[in-house]
Amino acid sequence: MKKIIYYVATSLDGFIAGKNDDISLFASGGKGVEKYLADLQDFKTVIMGRRTYEFGYQYGLQPGKPAYPHMEHFIFSNALKIDNLAETVHIEKMSIDRIKEIKQAASTDIYLCGGGEFAGWLLDNGLIDQMKIKLNPIILGNGIPLFGNSTTRAKWNLIKTESFEEGLKILTYEIES
Repeated sequence: MKKIIYYVATSLDGFIAGKNDDISLFASGGKGVEKYLADLQDFKTVIMGRRTYEFGYQYGLQPGKPAYPHMEHFIFSNALKIDNLAETVHIEKMSIDRIKEIKQAASTDIYLCGGGEFAGWLLDNGLIDQMKIKLNPIILGNGIPLFGNSTTRAKWNLIKTESFEEGLKILTYEIES
């Protein structure tokens, strides 16, 4: 079965965005970002929460359109309503069973795109198989935590470390079984 991989940028203090969704201190270029963008080409399916999808609007994403043109999108929200969805964009109710169905049907590993609250919900339900953390050498002090409000405890094994000149590291972890 394919894996759900939480591939996300974070600060040293565990935030995926700062106050007011500020991401201005995160690396936006360099070899580490190029590696991340190349890695995204391996995914054919992306899952995310409503806030992550809507975050893309401020970067030109049009409601109902795919954020990643080569991927099938599943946006999980009990409240989001968009008319005229692209063929590859689906709005799903928060459902463990639906996540499992998507995972079962996927032809590649699944990209879990951002979303501290959504990632926390998946963690709480044991549905994240791997994490690829783009660790940025910054401290934000506050903002959106890596796993939202989750209080789930889990042990992860570091299986790969990649370091880049701009100080970015990509750390790959798998859940300890």
